[in-house]
Amino acid sequence: MTTEIRELELFLGLPRTTSARTKRATKESGPHLVTILPRGEAIRNFVYSGTLEEVSRDVELSVLSVLPGEEFEDLLRECSDNIFPLPEIEERRIVNTLRELLDLAHGRWLWSEAAQERWRLRDAEAIVERRRARRLIKKLACYPFVSRSGLRLLSKCERVASQRFRTTESYVKLFRELNPSLVFNGSHIHSRVAMQAVQAAQWLKIPTAAFVFSWDNLTSQGRIMAPYDYYLVWNEALRDQLLEIYDTIRPDQVFVTGTPQFDFHFRPELQWSREEFCARVGADATRPIVLYSTGMANHMPGEPQIVETIAAMLRGMTDLGSPQLMVRVYPKDQTGRFEQVRRSNPDVLFPRIPWEPNWQTPRPEDSPLLTNMLRHAAAGINVASTVSLELCMFDKPVINVGYNPAGVDIKELDYSRYYKFDHYRKVVASGAVSVARSESELQMMLRRALVEPDAGRLERQSLIRSMFGDTLDGYSGLRVADRLIRLAAIGNSLRQPNQKVEFSTA
Repeated sequence: MTTEIRELELFLGLPRTTSARTKRATKESGPHLVTILPRGEAIRNFVYSGTLEEVSRDVELSVLSVLPGEEFEDLLRECSDNIFPLPEIEERRIVNTLRELLDLAHGRWLWSEAAQERWRLRDAEAIVERRRARRLIKKLACYPFVSRSGLRLLSKCERVASQRFRTTESYVKLFRELNPSLVFNGSHIHSRVAMQAVQAAQWLKIPTAAFVFSWDNLTSQGRIMAPYDYYLVWNEALRDQLLEIYDTIRPDQVFVTGTPQFDFHFRPELQWSREEFCARVGADATRPIVLYSTGMANHMPGEPQIVETIAAMLRGMTDLGSPQLMVRVYPKDQTGRFEQVRRSNPDVLFPRIPWEPNWQTPRPEDSPLLTNMLRHAAAGINVASTVSLELCMFDKPVINVGYNPAGVDIKELDYSRYYKFDHYRKVVASGAVSVARSESELQMMLRRALVEPDAGRLERQSLIRSMFGDTLDGYSGLRVADRLIRLAAIGNSLRQPNQKVEFSTA
């Protein structure tokens, strides 16, 4: 092990590992993929799914990852012996300011419904936190760049500043030592912790790839700061959207693979019998189950009232077999806002959602739990959630709440607006989901869903077919692995062993 790599390991807190050195030495002439896992859900997508294990069969694999705990490090070592923790490294103020301006300008130029809502929420937060003047100055500063040419100029400034004012050389040293042929970021947008590593690869002219994490991210989660060489996406619609928004990306840089997060739903070994599932979650196997999936507390206040309303509705449906309500609380919601509902409604089921709070990481056991919640539900209710798509995959009736619950001021937040967002508008238009605009409509739709579960089947099937094509087969992880292996081989054919790329160290 060279002095540089040992210094980096000490800096990152990584113990010396003989197996990593041995493995690297045996494959140093072949393709070498470095995968970055900057958030817990990326560990689920690419480790639990078997994606990285498949990659490691064909190419040398190193992993830079957030490490929520020792058990997760053990899971990572099933894919690779060459593991490096991914710490969050503070950036300089000028870099953070340029990124914030670029993100503001991008949102104002894009001006999708989701971007408008994001803008409004940031305004509201600034008022509450007494940062209104600072927010106004930044908004005014971004306006000259609200155009494609302006965004390109501001992006170039951000890239130059990011390199010139970088705060670490650690990743440059690491990549010079590892000499990878491809660096892959498993979550393109939630990647502040990954930025310095991605940039280091780009400065060294190492090809980079990113996975576009979710179907709403391009219109709701801001600018892609680092321009990658390749992008892997869920579906054709997301590919087209990426190419439309970022006109510097070529079609041959974008690959449709599907997303590994849905693979678990199509694996027979993860499917429990109804009796086993109900025993695990404390449900009555003889009664229908209605699944309510909650959202983010700051975006969907008032959901506890919705849950209590649905519970009351179901208590009055004894003629339909006394349906029971099961609530899957959004795993990242740590507010405890449903505790009072839980205490006052002992008949409502609140299964424990097995996520590790550190880096908001799903545990392996959550995948079969979610899969079987969907499989054994008679119907599902939520507020414009990805879970709607998953319910449709299982051909379950879906009801979306499209009215403000009691106590939610429409000036602060309007539930109905979520159904105008670019990504979700198509779901509503498909007819695959029913949007309740009032409590009375919700009750009517819920009763119909339980009485006529086949209603809307064709629309659900059509939506899923149009969105995902043939990628819902349990093999998206393998398609991702295959694409990464191919791209790493291309990168390997282009690189020079231990090439040194010179750039300013000022």
